[in-house]
Amino acid sequence: MKRVIIICEGETEKEFCTKLLSPYFIQKNILIQSPLIKKSMGGVVKWNELKKQILLHLQTDHSALVTTLIDNYGLYQKHQFPGWEKGLKIQDKKLRVGFLERAMADDIIAEFRYRYLPYLQLHEFEGLLFNNLQIFYDQIPKDELVGIEELTNTLDEFADPEMINDQRETSPSHRLKRIIKGYNKVIYGNYLA
Repeated sequence: MKRVIIICEGETEKEFCTKLLSPYFIQKNILIQSPLIKKSMGGVVKWNELKKQILLHLQTDHSALVTTLIDNYGLYQKHQFPGWEKGLKIQDKKLRVGFLERAMADDIIAEFRYRYLPYLQLHEFEGLLFNNLQIFYDQIPKDELVGIEELTNTLDEFADPEMINDQRETSPSHRLKRIIKGYNKVIYGNYLA
């Protein structure tokens, strides 16, 4: 059985991997493991700490593939990710994320690099939940879906859910807090995913 280790930024990402990805991939003889980032209370740590965890997984299981599920939203210079300064000069956010992912891969020693496939979510995981209005109607009780106008406006405004912007009050997770009464990102994230 093949093994994929997805190092998750927080509980929402871990729950997504455990409840949705794992059952799907186990049918394809692929085991998904989703440890949280170590030394984190949910969130990103400095690159050197994350790199140690990546290398530990790569060195422990020589057949496993290792990746990350980390939001680009919330990454800052203080996290000292490779290529950060050069990446800031790239205006197109998708190209910037691709550049940062390549820099992360290049910073892993060559002997293990072919089994490390970094992934940064363009803004944040919750952006992916904005892709089908009907899912909101099917999964969220009617009395909890209090921001239908904002929801439909968001879906109309952004053809690509990853492009929902990364400003604090307009980020996908903050929009969901306004759209769904009593929103809990771990629970509702899985319902919508």
